[in-house]
Amino acid sequence: METVFLVLTLISVASATGIAARFLPSLPVPLVQIAFGALLALPSIIAPEWGLGLHVDLEPDIFILLFIAPLLFADARRFPQRELMALRGPILALALGLVLVTVVTIGYLIHWIIPGIPLPIAMALAAVLSPTDAVAVSAISGRLPVPPRLMRVLEGESLMNDASGLVAFKFAMLAATTGAFSFSQATLSFIVIAIGGLLLGGALAFAFSFIRTRLIDRRSGEESATQIVLLQLLLPFATFLLAEHMHLSGILAAVASGLVINRTDLKRESQVRVRLKTRSMWEIIEYVLNSLVFLLLGFQLPHIFTKAMETTVDDSNPFSILLVISYVLIITAALLGLRFLWIIMAAKSSGLVAHLRGNMVQKISLRLIGVSTIAGIRGTITLAAALSFPIWMTKTQQLPYRDLLIFIATGVILCTLLIASIGMPVLLRDLEIPSDERMRQEERQARQMAAKAAIQCIEQVRQQRMDELNRIAGDSNDPHVNDRLLAFTDVSTQLLSDYQERIAVEDDRASTSRHELMQDIERKLRIEALHAERREIYRLRSRHRINDELLHRLVSEIDLAETALMTGIPLPSSHA
Repeated sequence: METVFLVLTLISVASATGIAARFLPSLPVPLVQIAFGALLALPSIIAPEWGLGLHVDLEPDIFILLFIAPLLFADARRFPQRELMALRGPILALALGLVLVTVVTIGYLIHWIIPGIPLPIAMALAAVLSPTDAVAVSAISGRLPVPPRLMRVLEGESLMNDASGLVAFKFAMLAATTGAFSFSQATLSFIVIAIGGLLLGGALAFAFSFIRTRLIDRRSGEESATQIVLLQLLLPFATFLLAEHMHLSGILAAVASGLVINRTDLKRESQVRVRLKTRSMWEIIEYVLNSLVFLLLGFQLPHIFTKAMETTVDDSNPFSILLVISYVLIITAALLGLRFLWIIMAAKSSGLVAHLRGNMVQKISLRLIGVSTIAGIRGTITLAAALSFPIWMTKTQQLPYRDLLIFIATGVILCTLLIASIGMPVLLRDLEIPSDERMRQEERQARQMAAKAAIQCIEQVRQQRMDELNRIAGDSNDPHVNDRLLAFTDVSTQLLSDYQERIAVEDDRASTSRHELMQDIERKLRIEALHAERREIYRLRSRHRINDELLHRLVSEIDLAETALMTGIPLPSSHA
C-alpha cells in the first residue's frame, strides 16, 4: 500500500504543481516542482519519528529506464529530421566535442581544487556534469522568444549528449576502479557502443513498423488503434533494455527508435485514429514523466544536503560547508565559461567554413551566444548518474568523498537552473525574431498543392459518380436518381469552389490579412455555436430525452469539431 500511496501522491502533486505554476508565471515549472518535492521530503529528515514526509530511494538504472528512455524517445519522435540533418554540425560539436572537452578540462579543475579526489574520479564527476537537459530549457523558455534554430540545436544536443556523457562516466569509473585506461581502446569502445546503440534502436523500430504494416494494419486497420499505441509505448523500454543487455547505449537506441518511428509514420497518412490517440497519449505521458522527474529531484535534496553537512571535506575546518558551496560555484562558473568559449569557437569555425565555400556567413549576436551558454542546464540525467557513484571502488576501498560528489552535482543542477531562470528572460527580453520567410513560403506552397490534390480528387470522383448516375438514369425510371444527380453536382461544385478560393487567397497576398480576419471571426462563431450545441445535448440528457450512449457519441463529434477549430485548421469555406 505504501508504494500505491506514493505513486498516487506523486501524480497528485504533479498536477497540483502544474496548476500552481500558472499562478506564479515568473517561476519556471521545474523550480516549482523541485521546491514542492523538497518540502514534501523535508519532514522525513527533520523529524523521522513522526512518520511524515516522503522519501524515495532513487535507483539510477531504473530511473533512466522509466523516465529518461521514454522522454528521449518522445523528443526524437517529433524532432524534425530535416533540421536535424541541417544542424548536425553544431549539434555534434556540442554533444560530442564539448562533452569530451568538459570531461578533460573540468576533470582537471576538480582534481586541482579538491586534491583529495583522484583524477579518474574527478573526470567521472565532470562526465556526470556534461549532459544538458532540454526539458528544463523548454520549460524555462516556454514564454520567451527563443529563435527556433537555436532551440533545435539545444534539443538536438540534449538528445545526443546524454549518451556521450554516460559513456564517458563509465570509462572514467573503469579507470578509477582498475587503474588502467587506454585512450585508443576507450575511443573504439565508444564508437562501438554509440553506433551499435543507434543501429539496434533503428532496427527494432523498423521491425516494429514492418510487423505493424504486414500483420496489424492489413488485417484490422484502425480497429487496432489502441493496441498499436500501447505497443509503441513499450518500444522505448524494450529498445533500451535490449541495448543495455548487449552492452550498447540504451539511450541512443531509444533516440534512434524515436527517429525511425517518426520517419515510418510519414507513410501512414490514412490512420487518423492512431495519430490522434498517439498524440494524446504522449502528451499525457510526457507531462507526467517530466513532472515526476523534477519532483523526484526535489525529494533527494534534503537527504543529499544533510549527508553533505555530516561529511565535511576537512573536519578541522569549521567553515567546510561554505567551502563545499564555493566548489559548486567555481565548477558552475567553469562549466558555463567553457561552454561560452566553445560556442564562440564553433561559430567562428562554421563562419570560416561557410566563407571558404562561398556561402553567406550568418553572424551570431553576443546575446544569443549568452543565451546558448546559460541554456546549458544540468538536470535529471546528471542527478541519476551522480547517484550511481558506487560506495565501494574495490572490496576493501571506499569511493572517496562520494557524498561530496553527489552534493556538487546537485548544486550545479540548482545553480544552472537558477541562472537560466533569471538570465534567459533578461537576455531574451524584447528580442525580435525575424520572420522565417522560407517557412511561410513552404506553408503556402504546401496548402496550395494540398488544395490542388483535393480538387483533382473531387473532379475524378464527381466524373465517376455522375457517369454512374447517368447510366442508372438511362436504364431506369427512378425519379430519385435525378435528385441524387443534382445533389451530387451541387455539393461537388461547392467543394471545388471552396478549394479554388483557398488557392486564390494563398496566391493573393494583398487579401491575406482580410481573409485571416474573416477566418478568425468565423472560427470564433463556429466555436460559440458548438458550445451551444453541447449545452443543448447535455440539457436533453438531464431531462432524460436521450440516453448516455447517444450523449457520448454526439458530444464526441462536437469535441472533435471544436478541436479542429482550436488547432487552427483552415475552415472549409470562406466569406472573403
